[in-house]
Amino acid sequence: MLSFPLAQANTQTPQRVIIDTDPGVDDAFAILLALNSPELKVEALTVVPGNVDGRQGLQNALKIVSLAGRCDVMVAGGAQHPLNQKLITAQYWHGPNGLAGVELPASKCKADSRFGPDLIIELVHKYPHEITLIPVGPLTNIALAVSKDPSIVPLVKNVVIMGGSITGGNVNGAAEANIYNDPEAAAIVFNAGWMVTTIGSDVGERTLMTRKDIAQLQAAHGPESDFVANLADFYLTRSEKSGYQGAAMYDPLAVATAIDPSLVTLKDMHVDVETRGEFTRGETVANRMGSDENNVLHGDHYEIEGVIDLKPNARVCL
Repeated sequence: MLSFPLAQANTQTPQRVIIDTDPGVDDAFAILLALNSPELKVEALTVVPGNVDGRQGLQNALKIVSLAGRCDVMVAGGAQHPLNQKLITAQYWHGPNGLAGVELPASKCKADSRFGPDLIIELVHKYPHEITLIPVGPLTNIALAVSKDPSIVPLVKNVVIMGGSITGGNVNGAAEANIYNDPEAAAIVFNAGWMVTTIGSDVGERTLMTRKDIAQLQAAHGPESDFVANLADFYLTRSEKSGYQGAAMYDPLAVATAIDPSLVTLKDMHVDVETRGEFTRGETVANRMGSDENNVLHGDHYEIEGVIDLKPNARVCL
């Protein structure tokens, strides 16, 4: 199975998480990593459109949890489109069904009847200060949840977002795909009043699966490892054609960071989302002023040369 060199597992109660996902290839890796990690208790998967549409995403999520034998995990559909634009899917990278064309057996698990954002709200209130949200797709569902019930913001333990970039995009020169696919939702989430952790595409593209890793998966000969190996082969072939040396593990890195933040280097910054730019729509604009000797961190905000007041809202992975 997919693994990261995590710190020695602790004996504490597993961390409750909700994974908000648009199940494509690396989402599948992330979900299986979470389901196989004793450090996490996956309370639910909520499905958002992104790599695939919402209906296909729900079917994919159900098949993945069924493959893992985890019908105890709630799986709920969510929004069916971004807040303010048409859906843009990613079949080139994820295949016609989002899972590299691999057809899993029909799911033995059933979808939860609740609307994904409502399920998020319900679980956060049920387990105050215990739930970590791990959104690895566009932020539509999270935005809908905090807009409907802002009281969940201080009750969420942590938010680990796979999205954004501080060095340029992977859709265009400015924007990363998850943020680009719903900038308005991302703007709501980043400005909701909580401190989020962001794993950008710039970091994911330095966290690579190689042919050697795939060979190890193939040698394992298990239902999950065979599935991951088949997906990874497709994903890596696409990556190689685009000039990459390996397949970027965007979403698994977000899950791994939720388990063990010491895996990555984080810096507090203020992040805004560009929603109007002709060429920069969807860009995450990270203000790094706190690293300048003229800018002083006072409590929870930066005073920049005594003029501008910026409160950090994100721990950005470097």
